[in-house]
Amino acid sequence: MKAERNREIRMIPLERIYVLNPRERNQADFQKIVENIKAIGLKKPITVTPRPGDDGAERYLLICGEGRMKAFQNLGETRIPALVVTTTDDDAFLMSLAENLARRRYRPLELLRGIGLLREQGYSARQIADKTGLSMQYVIDISTLIERGEDRLLVAVQSERIPLSVALDIVKANDDDKLVQVALQDAYETGSLRGRQLLEARRLIQSRQQLGRSTARGNSRKTADVTSSSLIRAYQKEVQRQHLMVRRSTFAQERLLFIAGALRRLITDDNFTTLLRAEGLDSMPKYLADRIVAIRLTP
Repeated sequence: MKAERNREIRMIPLERIYVLNPRERNQADFQKIVENIKAIGLKKPITVTPRPGDDGAERYLLICGEGRMKAFQNLGETRIPALVVTTTDDDAFLMSLAENLARRRYRPLELLRGIGLLREQGYSARQIADKTGLSMQYVIDISTLIERGEDRLLVAVQSERIPLSVALDIVKANDDDKLVQVALQDAYETGSLRGRQLLEARRLIQSRQQLGRSTARGNSRKTADVTSSSLIRAYQKEVQRQHLMVRRSTFAQERLLFIAGALRRLITDDNFTTLLRAEGLDSMPKYLADRIVAIRLTP
């Protein structure tokens, strides 16, 4: 990023300021900014860069301080103290984006929108990573989700409801429910999804199937008409899911029976129990001991 030049503070008209990188904000937080400025005044000037206006007078691109500027407007002010810097359009945009990324609390889609805008301006993944401080692999992976229009997955990744790797696996499944379930199973077995995250992932996939990939209003999938064919397909899909659950539970039961049988053989071995007793490991919960003894060993 090029160095800023000709830094100076001026009182500039609010009507001459153009917001370069607008962002959504929480109204409660915004009201706190308004009340704070009303009580003690503006502690830090906004930052702008000048541009020639169509009417011959200077206009300004806002680099940072949108909340402070709107608070001044809310208070009925017409001018605001601003740090005026001379910089290019690209650098002004990057400074604005960096300001948003540096915030402790920002909306997940703001970061994604910023990466998307940089990509639209022709920046490579490496350039975006260098300019924003993000890793190049992260930028590449996020760009993949952006290209696919996966707003729901993007928000879930940014809010840490699911890992980025799991989101990419879901995308690779290409709406194939079996492959999606396999991806979730693999993530669970490798420890990528545990407990609450696994439940969040299942709810997310359900929302994605029913409402579409985008979170924008009006872009949800149209609810299909209920017909005999659609009911049959839904029934067949549910039957397949139930069969898969039965197979998995049967496999888990067989493994548990094998383990219980092996333990029963071991605890009836005098040499093994003598070794356990010597190590102080000759006791176990009564419930577990009763269950092991109850197992019938096959010849």
